[in-house]
Amino acid sequence: MKKNPSETGSAGQQAADATSLRIVIPEAHSMVSLLGSRDELLQVIENEFDSDIHVRGNEITVTGAAAEAAVIGELFEELTTLIASGTEVTAEVVQRSVAMLRRKSGARPADVLTLDILSSRGRTIRPKTLNQKRYVDAIDKHTIVFAIGPAGTGKTYLAMAKAVKALQAKEVNRIILTRPAVEAGERLGFLPGTLYEKIDPYLRPLYDALHDMVDPDSIPRLLTAGTIEIAPLAYMRGRSLNDSFIILDEAQNTSAEQMKMFLTRLGFGSKIVVTGDVTQVDLPSGQVSGLRMIQDVLDGVGDVYFCKLTAHDVVRHRLVADIVDAYERYDAARAAAEANRLPASRARRDASRNR
Repeated sequence: MKKNPSETGSAGQQAADATSLRIVIPEAHSMVSLLGSRDELLQVIENEFDSDIHVRGNEITVTGAAAEAAVIGELFEELTTLIASGTEVTAEVVQRSVAMLRRKSGARPADVLTLDILSSRGRTIRPKTLNQKRYVDAIDKHTIVFAIGPAGTGKTYLAMAKAVKALQAKEVNRIILTRPAVEAGERLGFLPGTLYEKIDPYLRPLYDALHDMVDPDSIPRLLTAGTIEIAPLAYMRGRSLNDSFIILDEAQNTSAEQMKMFLTRLGFGSKIVVTGDVTQVDLPSGQVSGLRMIQDVLDGVGDVYFCKLTAHDVVRHRLVADIVDAYERYDAARAAAEANRLPASRARRDASRNR
């Protein structure tokens, strides 16, 4: 793909900042795959930028601010690379590629979006953001990985995909999935049925992810054989888990004692992934979340990795990322207001003492 920039525009700063970039797409690449059958992908690109984008044959001309034109040039280069690798370019792929290029992280979207984690039931599971790629890479490199971030960032889903992949490759002998049953007191007791039926609502999200990655007909057999085990966190006490891929989900609802108990279950040949969202703690008031304090506890301990995911890594409906951002702004504003109130109240107390 050729890119030929030339400066255009009127006098003054506007002319200095304007540029015309000519991009030649190799004949081997389908313009339909690149721009969409009805130019719907081209429309997505145009909506993302202020520059004018003109297509004629296999040539694309971009006219606009120099910095933005450069990003558009990089975008088309990444998209042609994705197409060459056999990856389907969709509106979501375009939007995520634009977001990665704008953050100037140094990572290529084509490298992120073509990393295959698991192929299952006719589709391939891949990371969709740079932080997600760092997360799955960390699982390969470290024995214990913590993934901390808001809902919808793929924390549990990607960990489950890596666990199934490890089981298929015979890197581990079993998968153990666990969550704390936060309301394991009175409210759990009022639920009907056996103990397993009572705890099933807490473990259902793990079953749902598992059904996406493993043949549903084989799941009962794998559960019966103990190859896959799904159990509440309390069932981990007193065990040593060897040759296992262990996932602790919703870890923000563990106490400090439970977190210590869980991490010390690690046996030989095993790997642990801990996921959670420290902004959604459901523990009783006054009880410290084990996930909130663990980073300080394990500071400096080798072979442990903490991956922070943000609203930029949300892979659900785009509105979910906006909701997460809105809550973060609200919490920050409330914390700032509280910090401002404290000095004011302290000043009033000091003034009353000096009267």
